[in-house]
Amino acid sequence: MDDDDRKRVRDEFHDAVTMTPATLEEWLETDESREVGQKADDGGESTGHASGRRIVRILRKKQAELNDDDYAHMRKVVGYVARHSEQRPDGDVTDTRWRSSLMNWGHDPKQ
Repeated sequence: MDDDDRKRVRDEFHDAVTMTPATLEEWLETDESREVGQKADDGGESTGHASGRRIVRILRKKQAELNDDDYAHMRKVVGYVARHSEQRPDGDVTDTRWRSSLMNWGHDPKQ
């Protein structure tokens, strides 16, 4: 991946992730956060919840510290947020599982 690709991925990631690291971290501690998403086969943490923890770590890194795995995850986040956003339910989404799932991925559609 060249520098232009890395910049594009960073820009798309920062457009998709609308929550600050502190806000996302606080959200991930809630019951609502833990109740949504596809659970691992062992019934543990959901994919989205684990992604949220990783997003916090990425957001706290300096640009020069980002590695290829970080960029791959950033692309995954951008894709998930785009796909899931297209499934927006009608009406007020404030207390929906749809919003909670997006928030696990760092995107609050209410912002």
